[in-house]
Amino acid sequence: MAERSLDIDEIADPQHRYRIIRKIAEGGMGSVYEAVQYGAEGFEKTVAVKTILEEFTNSYEFVNMFIGEAKLVSDLIHEHIVQVYQLGKLGRMYYIVMEYVSGRTLHHYIERHFELDRPFPVEFGAFIASRVCRGLEYAHRKAGRDGKLLGIVHRDVSPKNIMMSYEGVVKLCDFGIAKARNYMQHKEGEILMGKVEYMSPEQAEYKQTDLRSDVFALGIVLHQIMTGEQIFEVEDVYDTLDNVKSAPIPDPREYRGEIPEELARITMKALERPLEARYQNAGEMGYELERYMYSDRFGPTDEKLAAYLKELFDYTEAGEHLWGPSPDG
Repeated sequence: MAERSLDIDEIADPQHRYRIIRKIAEGGMGSVYEAVQYGAEGFEKTVAVKTILEEFTNSYEFVNMFIGEAKLVSDLIHEHIVQVYQLGKLGRMYYIVMEYVSGRTLHHYIERHFELDRPFPVEFGAFIASRVCRGLEYAHRKAGRDGKLLGIVHRDVSPKNIMMSYEGVVKLCDFGIAKARNYMQHKEGEILMGKVEYMSPEQAEYKQTDLRSDVFALGIVLHQIMTGEQIFEVEDVYDTLDNVKSAPIPDPREYRGEIPEELARITMKALERPLEARYQNAGEMGYELERYMYSDRFGPTDEKLAAYLKELFDYTEAGEHLWGPSPDG
């Protein structure tokens, strides 16, 4: 897809006009752009525009997933979830207008620590995971207009789908393969959807997922942002799947002895394979992380994380304002 296809002169309906500033992410099936939305009386707002690559616009299944993401997330309004503003169409191409997050993904955060050969701050690991818990808790509890739970399961909780703004606000993004009541349920048992190394055992076994599957995936992420180790991933994807299903799960203190016992316990409970032994919802996990961080001290805050991110990426790099969600989601 050429950038000109999203020029302000072409998306110029009376209510929504956009000018593309630059491409900030590209994947195999789509792209994400920084854009400016224009309105009456000189109104301007920086947004992110997510598109499908032109060659995939004829794929009914992919277009349906793209539309489904926009509809599913449209009413999810929470501090720790990237908000969707609009689903639009230009010719045969659909696009989603989203909240623009000036910051970094958790994937960038992890890679930066390796680049600098710097240990991962345990307290920020707990803080980041706790904020994702609150975003997941909100999504899992979201009800539709009929009052019934939507039954949302993200199914792709991973470092590339967790953003951190330079103000220190953690945001979960990319609900592109999420399922909900009456949406994408039929796919389970037929195909694997998500990043294999961050799947829950039930997901890897082609079984039905529920909110506890997101808890397991977040447990993998929490383990990684404390130890720097991805506990299941190996070169072969099928071996990775086998690891998710049955490989021994190491206590994070096996990699870093200074990790507090309570935080290791929380991590390992999130990683319990039997569903009944795992946290039964993200709120439970979030509560235990918050109790660990704040019960006897003044723990991490948005402001502390913001200061650390600016130190980690420095002000020159901070000007790049990289966007996180995968364009393929």
